[in-house]
Amino acid sequence: MKSKFLREVYEFMLSRGYAKRTIETYLTWITDFIRYHNYARPQEMDAQHVESYLTYLAIQKQCAKSTQAIALNALLFLYNKYLDLPLPEDMSFLNSKRERKLPVVLTQSEVRALLGRVSAQHYLAVALLYGSGLRLMECVRLRTGDIDFDYKCLRVWFGKGGKHRIVTLSESLIPLLTSQIGQVDQLLSRDLTVPEFSGAWIPQGLRKKYHSRNKTLEWQYLFPSRRLSVDPETKLLRRHHIDEKQLQRNVKRASQEAGIKKHVTPHTLRHSFATHLLAAGADIRTVQHQLGHSDVRTTQIYTHVLQQGGNGVISPLSRLIL
Repeated sequence: MKSKFLREVYEFMLSRGYAKRTIETYLTWITDFIRYHNYARPQEMDAQHVESYLTYLAIQKQCAKSTQAIALNALLFLYNKYLDLPLPEDMSFLNSKRERKLPVVLTQSEVRALLGRVSAQHYLAVALLYGSGLRLMECVRLRTGDIDFDYKCLRVWFGKGGKHRIVTLSESLIPLLTSQIGQVDQLLSRDLTVPEFSGAWIPQGLRKKYHSRNKTLEWQYLFPSRRLSVDPETKLLRRHHIDEKQLQRNVKRASQEAGIKKHVTPHTLRHSFATHLLAAGADIRTVQHQLGHSDVRTTQIYTHVLQQGGNGVISPLSRLIL
């Protein structure tokens, strides 16, 4: 990170316990904001500059509403919390009108074909993306203690928006999960012989309460990285989870080998999970809770995929004998 200013923002967020992904996202938008204004110092800009940038995202860049909202959150953090130059609540900028795209959904046969070509090393993680409807980062951040074998469910902590939820667990994955936890236990035994090993990373708010338990099996990542590494926040030696890019690459490769012509990402498996639940007769409120959506309208987008044509209307061409 070449910019001294951005490095200081990074250190500020790190010291206050912001998630790594949040830090990366905010720094990306702050950098783009500065670049848009010809590298002017943020301290010398004001609300009008922010409004101009957000309008630019809506008009020239044609960003989606959610993307523009993330950029706004990054700039609110920059001015309200870091620079202590609060932006007015009644800023005037053009809201993005671009609607969300309908989700890409795989058929069950396509999911089967994709899973059949995922590497053995990453099969369990990819299967959980579909089988439990997890977001990519929710999957790689799972701890061994988040698996409830008795009730066949997963506990997702600090999901999107910092929310917790319980999701279903496919019984077919239990033997693989048991084996995976056994491997993590062996890895932990080796790590405990390293004098510098400081246990698993724990969210800042829980460190006082659980400071002595981060070397227990339940707190270790279910999908650990191959190597120990230094935590950039605490400078302590830990074992992090696998890089999410591993799963992204694996899913892309598997979909290509399966001959799937759709644009497939790990999130496509979450879309497919929701659509297949609804197709099987699950109540939309149940699916909403499984996905962790705050608003049922977000979940309703999957009903559009299931409808025949517009609003379930059958085309008159289908009734013709050609």
